[in-house]
Amino acid sequence: MAPWKDELDAIVSARHGGALAQTLPRLRALAARFPDVAEIHYQIAWTFDANDASADAIPLYDTAIALGLKDDSLAGAMLGLGSSLRVAGQFDRSERVLREAFERFPDHNEFRAFLALTLHDLGRHAEALSLALTTLVDTADDPGITAYQRALRYYAGELGKK
Repeated sequence: MAPWKDELDAIVSARHGGALAQTLPRLRALAARFPDVAEIHYQIAWTFDANDASADAIPLYDTAIALGLKDDSLAGAMLGLGSSLRVAGQFDRSERVLREAFERFPDHNEFRAFLALTLHDLGRHAEALSLALTTLVDTADDPGITAYQRALRYYAGELGKK
């Protein structure tokens, strides 16, 4: 096992246990000792996001992705990056990141939902609503949604033409 893994797991567990304030200094100290570990940078970025500091998270997501993450962590980092970019008002880059992420991870429908938010922020409301409706229909088990699936898909398609 990697020499940093147990310590990172302990810090993340403490964060999930509610010790959010103490997490960041511990993660930064770990990153100082292991600067080339993508997972550590990803967890620092995640912690900034959890503290409503999306702008601070962006370069850390970029670093984590550039250093190389395994698929589950990469998907989470790309979602976090796309969302943080949107919150920071970098809508065009947010759209690019979220589209790239969905192409890479087509079974991760969360990218479609966050992309719909970004498209809305870009003023592309019909496209955003179309994507949101399509995502709803594709993922819902609710009998009321599935009963009207065909109609909702039709209307979502019509919105996408506007």
